[in-house]
Amino acid sequence: MRLGTRRSPLAMAQAEETRARLCAAHGWDVGAVELVPVIASGDRIQDRPLAEIGGKALWTRELDIWLNEGRIDAAVHSMKDVETIRPDALAIGAILPRADKADVLLGAASIAAIPTGARVGTSAPRRAAQLLHARPDLQVVGIRGNVATRMAKLEAGEADATFLAAAGLMRLGEDNTGTRLDPQEWLPAPAQAAIGVECRTSDERTRELLSAIDHEQSRQEVLAERALLEGLGGTCHSPIAVLTTQEGERLHMRAAIYSPDGSIRVESEARFEPGDTDEAIALAGDMLREAPREVSVNFGQMG
Repeated sequence: MRLGTRRSPLAMAQAEETRARLCAAHGWDVGAVELVPVIASGDRIQDRPLAEIGGKALWTRELDIWLNEGRIDAAVHSMKDVETIRPDALAIGAILPRADKADVLLGAASIAAIPTGARVGTSAPRRAAQLLHARPDLQVVGIRGNVATRMAKLEAGEADATFLAAAGLMRLGEDNTGTRLDPQEWLPAPAQAAIGVECRTSDERTRELLSAIDHEQSRQEVLAERALLEGLGGTCHSPIAVLTTQEGERLHMRAAIYSPDGSIRVESEARFEPGDTDEAIALAGDMLREAPREVSVNFGQMG
């Protein structure tokens, strides 16, 4: 099997995990799965926010082309970077067991401990809005790049603090870096910490092989959060935070949407059966109806 992946260290680590799970599930030698790295547009362009240059498609475009051309059999993605609406020709063959959904703060022991007026580096609308909601005195500065690049920019003084995903740090062996933010208090991004594997919808053999590494609970959480995104019409400009947890046989979803400056926050929650994505879409509709224009204007175009 040929697995396509972006070339960044984190993407390669995710592809390695996918290969290891496939080989373990099927009793294959490691050579049975070839990793095929591609350079994504999002990795080439580092000096501007994603929302200004094409959004999440910059992470998937090249891999989609290679899949459609048959140059790879499947593609490994961070699901939080995958557009809400995907081509019918592609299918999510597997969602791996989800890792820690939390964000990690670098440069301070807590959000409250960040010095007054400090510069906090992030290009994520969710992180910026949540931060300014909690600490309107802080200054948000744009900062992009892979984990090592952002850590280096922090070290170089381009910002006083920044955020990284706990799952990414764990997958890179950097578990002891920074301060973990409790996801119950600092809600994560939709599908954060989830690795997804896509293949051609028509490729029944690959779909069957991938099904062996699909983690049902993680799939249900991710599909519910993507349904919320669909209902909100969220784009790369939309500050959306959500935490989905298992409560017995049901899912508990807590979601919040913000004005970009963080001054307005609309939060709601729902409990529903796994697979009932209509409830997540309905929750989105309820939130948009409650939201003032300063919030709702940032939603309505899916991406």
